[in-house]
Order: sequence, then structure tokens, then C-alpha cells
Amino acid sequence: MTDAYRGGPFHGAGLPARLTAHGARIRVFDPCRRGVDPEQVREFQSLVADELSDLHRWIRLLGEENGRLRRALRDWQTMHARECRPPNQGHW
Repeated sequence: MTDAYRGGPFHGAGLPARLTAHGARIRVFDPCRRGVDPEQVREFQSLVADELSDLHRWIRLLGEENGRLRRALRDWQTMHARECRPPNQGHW
């Protein structure tokens, strides 16, 4: 069987490598006979790098907010469970 998956590690093997803003900015392309304008390539790389920076920042902030909400929910559930515990009337 051949490996057809090329997007990163297989499922369960961790996260695929992220493209970073720095990686996008320093990427070098091989020259070819009918190449493109290097200045346009650099401009596009800069736009992509800026977008990646913004996305990674948003992911980090949303992860922090998610953690804060999980802790708040867990605290509320703990408090609610203590206050609403019925009297022990059976074997449960």
C-alpha cells in the first residue's frame, strides 16, 4: 500500500506542521523559464504572512477564552451540585 496522504501526520499522530508567517515570508521559489514577477510574489507572501499571523493570534485568543469558559462552567456545575443535592432517601 502506498502513502497517499500528504497533508501532515496521519490521524491520531498529532497536528500537521503549521505554516508560519515567518515561513511564508522567507519561502524561496525556484526560477523557471517563464517565471513570475518576484516583487509580486514577495507582496503576496507578505499578505499571506500577515493573514497567518492574525489567524494564529485569533486561535490563541479563542483557545484562552475557551479555557476560561470551561473553568467557569466547571465552577458553576460544582457550586450547583453542592446546593441542589437531594437528601439521601435511597440506596443511590
